[in-house]
Amino acid sequence: MIKITDTFSLVKNLYNSGTFNLERWKEYADGIHFGLADMLLSDMNEYIATGKYTFEKDFLPIINNVCTNNKLGTLHDSFVKVTDNLNQKVVCRFGKELDVHIILYLGLCNAAGWVTSLSGRVTVLLGVEKILELNWQDINSMRGLIYHELGHVYQMQHGILERESSDSRSNFVWQLFTEGVAMYFEQALVGDLNYYHQDINGWNDWCREHLPQIKRDFNSDLDSMTQFNQRYFGDWCDYCGKGDVGYYLGAEFVHHLLKTHSFDDMINYDIEKVYELYCEFTAL
Repeated sequence: MIKITDTFSLVKNLYNSGTFNLERWKEYADGIHFGLADMLLSDMNEYIATGKYTFEKDFLPIINNVCTNNKLGTLHDSFVKVTDNLNQKVVCRFGKELDVHIILYLGLCNAAGWVTSLSGRVTVLLGVEKILELNWQDINSMRGLIYHELGHVYQMQHGILERESSDSRSNFVWQLFTEGVAMYFEQALVGDLNYYHQDINGWNDWCREHLPQIKRDFNSDLDSMTQFNQRYFGDWCDYCGKGDVGYYLGAEFVHHLLKTHSFDDMINYDIEKVYELYCEFTAL
């Protein structure tokens, strides 16, 4: 079953006169689940350690924005509406239940949505600070965000989500594939296979028009791609002035596979099989 935890009523208590209080936040995060604060701090500090980011310049302004943002209430209303009767919606479309805990919380810019595990239970963390930064508080964007994360959970519980190879090319192709699976899951629940919650200011049209170039560039980048220089997965990445382009490419990859493969079969493929199918896809 899907369990929902909503910490919206606690968020404004994490600020002193509009300024984020980190110590108060640590108590709040560990109140949600003990050890959560350290996990989120560690994730943030990985990026700070690269030297490209600082807490004061890149994280704190986004977190402080939450306290006075007049769209926070809209975000919460959207969350409540999207999560209502959510388990039944998944079962009606895919025929299988999910065992997952969804938590709406204030994070440290870790992600708008993050699938992780807390005490052995699959958990989806939804960070209000990133959702507001991305302007995803409306019900359509919230629906897309939550459905996308549940797509990862579906692959984890009814297929295999974690695959790893000694070849970094294969690992990034696997990431492309899993994001494509989640995009398809999102689109199927929405009922529109051309739906992208990232579609703002012509994003979808631009990606469609530039798909051959995106394929070539992603493939060319694979040999030198790392977590910190990749330009395809994340709103903070910049591919020709666009973010999240890897999600579009991944969805196109999965749509291509669905012409000849079933969804429940493909989410059980091993990493070598997916890489082989990716090579066929990019050779078209």
